[in-house]
Amino acid sequence: MNDQVTDTSYRVAADELRAFVERYERLEAEKKDIADQQKEVMAEAKGRGYDTRILRKLIALRKRDKDDLAEEEAVLEMYKAALGM
Repeated sequence: MNDQVTDTSYRVAADELRAFVERYERLEAEKKDIADQQKEVMAEAKGRGYDTRILRKLIALRKRDKDDLAEEEAVLEMYKAALGM
């Protein structure tokens, strides 16, 4: 009886482990698909004459907190002024 409980526990743990691995693999595939779509968007933007380096910078800026961004820009402007830029 004890061996049967151990076998059942092992099977349940193995099934659960397999489920986690398969879920993760599906997410990896979805992530790759999304990355491919992002590349396509940037290629299309580049084809229309946009600078993709600047677009990526804009996207990164939009993700940031507005107050942190304003503070960073103020410090940058102060440093540039100190250097005569």
